Amino acid sequence: MSLTIGSLSELQQYEEQELGLSAWHTITQEQINQFAAATLDFQWIHLDAERARAESPFGATIAHGYLTVSLLPYLWTQIVSIENLKMQVNYEIESLRFNQAVAVDSQVRLRAKLLSVKDLRGIAKARIEVTLEVEGSRKPAYTGIITFLYHFL
Repeated sequence: MSLTIGSLSELQQYEEQELGLSAWHTITQEQINQFAAATLDFQWIHLDAERARAESPFGATIAHGYLTVSLLPYLWTQIVSIENLKMQVNYEIESLRFNQAVAVDSQVRLRAKLLSVKDLRGIAKARIEVTLEVEGSRKPAYTGIITFLYHFL
């Protein structure tokens, strides 16, 4: 169940707090294939299951790192629902470290901590520490800090 926030001042109340976890999301081969087509990244480690089993250190096809990053807004909205918005803008990836590959059919979920919220004349600049967890693994797929801008009504 997601946390519902309706204003900049309400968002500020959650600074320096862990906000929770998203639901598990399965990374499918179809999703990987569609991402490859959209980004023109056709490396065999993503698309050729037979070759990946035989030659890859991962033993299976793996998701593009940026595919997993592109899931951030979707997974974030499972943790926090921001209401009364004109719009939300992806503003910055301050740091991001890929710690391990995500094999096809893996389940991932987002863990998020709100680090800070700045008031930029009615626009909330929210810095969020993110960790993409992989089911069954102690090591996350990635860790980083992202920033969203929230233009409240």
